[in-house]
Amino acid sequence: MDDRKIFKVDAVIRPEKLDELKAKLRTIGVTGMTVSEVYGCGLTMGHTEIYRGSVMAVDLMPKIKVEIVIYETPLDTLIDAIREVCNTGHVGDGKIFVSELYTAVKIRTGEKGGIAIIDNKP
Repeated sequence: MDDRKIFKVDAVIRPEKLDELKAKLRTIGVTGMTVSEVYGCGLTMGHTEIYRGSVMAVDLMPKIKVEIVIYETPLDTLIDAIREVCNTGHVGDGKIFVSELYTAVKIRTGEKGGIAIIDNKP
């Protein structure tokens, strides 16, 4: 029996890091991902800006959320790749959240489990 686990990794990153991250993920064998534009705040709670003479609070910063489900790629390899690309050393680099998934189902074929997320089959 296959005892490998399915993991979902959500990475909230700086928007300018997306293209570099996609290229890096391809090098470690990750091809599938879902990308969303999101807004959020962390420890800094945003900042203020002056717009047309008025002070405005900017408390939600634009970010990119990359959702990746893995089965064959080692979890630590994925986390290290994300950190390598997205770490600038400054506040606002983002976060990585990891969840273990119970299963996955490929809608087209009905395959369940890890085989459902492997992209090497037509």
